[in-house]
Order: sequence, then structure tokens, then C-alpha cells
Amino acid sequence: MAWIRTLSVDQADEKLRQAIEWEKAFYPKEYAEPVHPDASGASSIVGSHTLIPDALYHAFATFGALMSPELPLSRRQHEMIATMVSVTNRCVY
Repeated sequence: MAWIRTLSVDQADEKLRQAIEWEKAFYPKEYAEPVHPDASGASSIVGSHTLIPDALYHAFATFGALMSPELPLSRRQHEMIATMVSVTNRCVY
């Protein structure tokens, strides 16, 4: 497995803190706290984007928008799709 340098919340500048807070606004409330936080305090996939705050925001805000309850799919259908994508990609998150 590759090692990717991450920044912790304590090391984050204002731009990174803002990107994390803004992308969280798109997610369902159940996603608010990571189940297995890494050293950055985020989930490892979010933490891996901490060196590029713009990429972090856009990548995860996109996923949040795709999970929107205003879309015609139910939350269960969204979660099934996300699960199948993760399984297909052999991801653990």
C-alpha cells in the first residue's frame, strides 16, 4: 500500500479547514464523524486529499451532491450504488 502524507486538523490552514467544513455540508448527518479516523482526523480517503484542499472539496462535494435526498433515488438506492462501486473497486470504505 502506498503511503500518502496527510495533514492533521491541527496542521490545517484556513483553506483546508474551510474545504473540509464545506464538503461535510453536502453529506447525510450519519457521515458526520468518520468510523475509523486516520491521523488527519478524517477518514483515510478524505485525509489523503488534505494536501490539495480544492481537490478535497470538489471530489467529496461531488459525492455529497450525488447522495442528495432531492434526487429521484431513495437513500437506500444511493447507498447500494455506492456500496457496489466500492466493492467493484475493491475499496474498504
